[in-house]
Amino acid sequence: MSKKPKRPADMNKLAKSIVDIATGESVSCEKDVKKSKAGKAGGAARAKSLTEERRTEIAKKAAKARWREKAAPLKEEQS
Repeated sequence: MSKKPKRPADMNKLAKSIVDIATGESVSCEKDVKKSKAGKAGGAARAKSLTEERRTEIAKKAAKARWREKAAPLKEEQS
């Protein structure tokens, strides 16, 4: 049983995909599967190529961004 491709959330892209399916110009599902598998390997390859210091830098920046989002509403409530 073949996997159905996910429907796009954007209404314009959804309309185009419906027209493509109706006219037989639909993109092959195999291409989507290959892309998704390549994407999974890409993150591992990137992590392998980064130095430990750079990975730490990226992680700290991400943590600050997450905490900034959570901390912002608390400051507003205290005022």
